Amino acid sequence: QVQMVESGGGFVQAGESLTLSCTASESELSFTWRAMAWFRQVPGAEREWISCISWNDGIKNYADSVRGRFTVSRDMEKNTLFLQMNTLKPNDTAMYYCAVQPKYAPCSRSNVEYWGRGTQVTVSS
Repeated sequence: QVQMVESGGGFVQAGESLTLSCTASESELSFTWRAMAWFRQVPGAEREWISCISWNDGIKNYADSVRGRFTVSRDMEKNTLFLQMNTLKPNDTAMYYCAVQPKYAPCSRSNVEYWGRGTQVTVSS
């Protein structure tokens, strides 16, 4: 089964930056025709959608909680999804997951075909 693999999480101070990356465990999964998203989750809470990049026109969408601080991008040649996180806050602390949506599907907060295992981001005050 194809799985996404995130990296780049860590422990930082408030105001600092991190960049998360996401690739597929199987090379057969191409991101080319798929919208890609980032979610995050803290213990005891529902998984929160935070960003998505569409597959066809590259339009990017963000949750209000991260707009202006986070930037989603993708490298088609490297089949990699990124999340640049700036001006991190303690309430950004969470497990971050990348998500691959079905082929040709638009960005969606619920229609996920593949999930990553998650990478932990911890922001201290």
